[in-house]
Amino acid sequence: MHGEYKVPGGKLVVVDVDVVDGALRHARVAGDFFLEPDEALDAVNGALEGAPADTDAAGLAARIEAALPEGTVMYGLTAEGVGIAVRRALAHATDWTDYDWQLVHEGPQPPALHMALDEVLTAEVAAGRRPPTLRVWEWASPAVIIGSFQSLRNEVDPEGARRHGVDVVRRISGGGAMFVEPGNTITYSLSVPEALVQGLSFQDSYAYLDDWVLGALGDMGVRAWYQPLNDIATDQGKIAGAAQKRIVGPDGAPGAVLHHVTMAYDIDADKMLEVLRIGKEKLSDKGTKSAKKRVDPLRRQTGLPREAVIGRMVDSFRARYGLTQGKVTDGELARAQELARTKFTAPEWVARVP
Repeated sequence: MHGEYKVPGGKLVVVDVDVVDGALRHARVAGDFFLEPDEALDAVNGALEGAPADTDAAGLAARIEAALPEGTVMYGLTAEGVGIAVRRALAHATDWTDYDWQLVHEGPQPPALHMALDEVLTAEVAAGRRPPTLRVWEWASPAVIIGSFQSLRNEVDPEGARRHGVDVVRRISGGGAMFVEPGNTITYSLSVPEALVQGLSFQDSYAYLDDWVLGALGDMGVRAWYQPLNDIATDQGKIAGAAQKRIVGPDGAPGAVLHHVTMAYDIDADKMLEVLRIGKEKLSDKGTKSAKKRVDPLRRQTGLPREAVIGRMVDSFRARYGLTQGKVTDGELARAQELARTKFTAPEWVARVP
C-alpha cells in the first residue's frame, strides 16, 4: 500500500507498507525532507515494523519518536507526518494529482444561492457526476454567513444588518460568522471526493486542504500559516477562516467534502462591528483587545488588486494540480435555485438556532 502526505509548511512524505497478519511489515519511508543522521531513516522504518495496523497516527508518531537516535534533526518532516502518511496508505487515500480538477468562476450570485451551490456541487461530486471542483465566488450583495450551529440572535445585530442592507444566511458547515461585501472578500470552495482526505483527522484535513493557498500567498509575499482549527493567519493578524461539511454519497457510497474559505481583502471593520455581535470571550480567545485587529486585509499585505490576487491563487492551484475551466450546469443551477428558495431563504433554516 502506498500513501503520501505533504506536511503543512513542510515537505512530502511517502510511505510504502505491507500488512501481514494485522501488523505493518516492510515499511519504507521516503520523501524530499531533510533528516540527520542518515541512520535515523532506518530507525523510522524500524519503528513502524510490527506495529498493529489499526494504530492511529499519534500512536505511530510515538513509536517513531521513541526510536529516533539522540540528536536527530528533522526538517520538513515530523513523526506525526509519517504516521499520517501510513494511515493514508492503509486507507487507500488518493492524491490531488489523481483527479481532473475543474474551475468554476462565474458572475455575482445572491448569498442564498451561493449556500445552495455549495450543497449541490458537493453532492454531485459525491455522486461521481462532477469532477473535484474549485469554485471562486462573486457576491451580488453584502451578507453575513453564520455557521450551521450558531445562534442567530447571538451573532447578528438585526438593526445594523437592516441599516447596511446586509442579508443574513446560514451555511451547511459549522464554524463562525463571516462578514462579506462585494469586492472586499475572496471566497472559494473546494468540493472534493472523501478519498482525498482518507486517513486524515478532521483537524489535519483542514491543514491539508489549505496548504495550496498558503503557497499561493507566499508567492505574493505574504507569509501565512494554518492556525488550528480553521484559521489562516499572518503576523499581521487573521486573514481567512475555513469551514467544512461532509456529504454522504448515494446508497452509502463514499461521499465528498466541502471545504470553503473566506479571505478578507479590504474589510470595512467599522461596518462589520455594527452588523456582527463579537463578544469579549471571542476576542480574548484570540488574544486581542480589538475586533479590528483580528482581521488583516490582503489588499494591504499584497498591494495587488483583488482580481490579481484571485488570478495568482488560481494559477498556483493550476500549476500544482492542473485545472480546466468549467461551469455550473443548467441542471445544477436549477436545483440550487430551488434549494435557495425552499431552504436557504426560509426562516426555518436561517433561524433554526434562534
